Amino acid sequence: MKSKSKLFLAVAAACLVAWAFVTVIPLYWMIVGSVQDSTSSASFRPEMFPGVLSLAPYERFFGKTAAWRWLANSLLISAVLTITNVFFASLAGYAFSKLKFPGSKAVFWLLLSTMMIPAQVTLIPLYVLVVNVFDLGDSYTAIILPTAVTVGNIFLMKQYMSSLPTSLIHAARIDACSEFGIFWKVILPLAKPGLAVLGIFTFVASWNEFFWPFLITNSTEMRTIQVGLASFVFAESTDFGAIMAGATVGALPMLILFFSLQRYFLQGITIGAVKG
Repeated sequence: MKSKSKLFLAVAAACLVAWAFVTVIPLYWMIVGSVQDSTSSASFRPEMFPGVLSLAPYERFFGKTAAWRWLANSLLISAVLTITNVFFASLAGYAFSKLKFPGSKAVFWLLLSTMMIPAQVTLIPLYVLVVNVFDLGDSYTAIILPTAVTVGNIFLMKQYMSSLPTSLIHAARIDACSEFGIFWKVILPLAKPGLAVLGIFTFVASWNEFFWPFLITNSTEMRTIQVGLASFVFAESTDFGAIMAGATVGALPMLILFFSLQRYFLQGITIGAVKG
């Protein structure tokens, strides 16, 4: 049995290494394509082992586009969405997990039921509401408001806060602490790991969001880095080197975030699996 187990582990490890190698190839191709000279980067198939390295694609990307504005927009939108989601989702999670009020279960299940509706179904009504009714098109408010807090994040925080000891809340109430004081001074310090995971996942999702910013923005100044990359095309030709450079710039913050906060990403796999 031990030999079979070792063989199984060896085969599994080999498969995982092979799959990791396959998934890294596009990333490697993107980085290599962003540091080739003009002749090589003009081809759709860059050299896997370039003989000449050049930063010219980065110069063309930043010189021909409003890349700095796109990056600033992405950073601003992602930061605001992270703050709003962490604050409002933690408030709602505390209310649904620790407070008893009439209709709490009905409201919670009503919110969860909205997760079953595909986003594509509500996209047109949401666009009409934001652009035609509220006249917020091509603005930061239009990008931020629809996802200022999401049901998925509320569910995540509700599940996490259900695992926190209720006895501490009772003790705080005996000490005449207000409900918001309990939330701020007792719950939030205990929920720091969950809040960290929520913040990281929200920031990554906001940074990588493409379709809604693409749909709601018209001007070049309001584009995010993902939308800007999609618009970086020319009628006569396509500068693949500059596009690869832009893709690398857009992916670099997420790579740094992942490798520096990897343990929080791993916590996010099981953070909602605790039974309340």
